[in-house]
Amino acid sequence: MAISAQDVKQLKELTNCGMMDCKRALEETNGDVDAAIKYLREKGLAKAAKKSGRIAAEGLVYTKVDEAKKVGVVVEINSETDFAAKSDRFIEFVELVANTIIENDVADVEALKAITPAGMNETIGDILTERIATISENIQIRRFKRMTGDLFAYTHNGGGSIIGSMIKLEADDVTSDAVKACAKDLLLQITASAPQFIAQSDVPASVIDAEKEVQLNLVKKENEESSKPKPQNVLEKIVEGRMRKFAEEICLLDQPYVKDPNMTVAKYIASVGGNIKVVDFVRFEKGEGIQKKEENFADEVASMIK
Repeated sequence: MAISAQDVKQLKELTNCGMMDCKRALEETNGDVDAAIKYLREKGLAKAAKKSGRIAAEGLVYTKVDEAKKVGVVVEINSETDFAAKSDRFIEFVELVANTIIENDVADVEALKAITPAGMNETIGDILTERIATISENIQIRRFKRMTGDLFAYTHNGGGSIIGSMIKLEADDVTSDAVKACAKDLLLQITASAPQFIAQSDVPASVIDAEKEVQLNLVKKENEESSKPKPQNVLEKIVEGRMRKFAEEICLLDQPYVKDPNMTVAKYIASVGGNIKVVDFVRFEKGEGIQKKEENFADEVASMIK
């Protein structure tokens, strides 16, 4: 299939690899971006797979916890510009959506759009259409997660990033100052280090198998290019070490604690006492994984004078 320059540019932004390497990877994978990223990693060319989620889009990530009802929500709603996201009309809509999710246990965005908020005559979908018309931008309710139980939330807004995190804990006394302080620290950890799972037992076998395949191919390639090739048993140990590192990166309890990297998050929680247990968490970052539209000012002006 034909690979466009835009496709190559996108893959370069995701991986920091050279243009020709990106073009070759897309040709080898029939234009499949995810497969191309994996291809580049296996070839030892991709510098950071994590960058695949860093393309920005505008909007807000909003968190809210109703402590009385023990219900909370993290929701992301996108707009085309940061200017629109800061408008009162947009912020009011985000708050309305969050409140509606708390009041209604809806399964997904489409079900949410069909809900009529309390005291109103229009559905969320109708109100969304009205906001698109009045704000004059495309607005999308992208995703949300509704949680129940003893919840704690944190929203980071700085450096252009908006990250909303929420965690559900169990403990002997979740209202104690010690547990609240621990929850705050864990939310900062989640926000800063972006874990995907609580513990290694939560990681699907498919995720482990896929990463192990990447590391096996990468080690094999490195060994073939080495002036002093290593025996198979040494290569296996290298892969084992990398897989341990992988688990530390994606599992909250195995991550180095951000305030004291000499201990893991699990050891930090144990040091607090009170039988604190992480039951669930969620982390949304504004625009992660969304291809932001690129504006070409010269082309825009040219189109206006035709």
